[in-house]
Amino acid sequence: MTGTPRITLYSTGSCPHCRQARQYLQQKGVRFQELDVQRNPRAQKAFARLGARGVPVIMVGETRIDGFDRKRLDAALKR
Repeated sequence: MTGTPRITLYSTGSCPHCRQARQYLQQKGVRFQELDVQRNPRAQKAFARLGARGVPVIMVGETRIDGFDRKRLDAALKR
């Protein structure tokens, strides 16, 4: 893989784990796109295509992380 992977955080405004994921990525200085699946119809469609059951879902390139798991997220960011 060349360059920095695209990072997308699928979230909702009321999700505490989403808030933790957002803060963690910000603290690490990682650039990411956040999509609110409650308010954004395009985000809802993309989220549905993933077949995800809950938020947060973090996509690091092609790597999908369901929930906020620091170890898995750090490993994906190092790739």
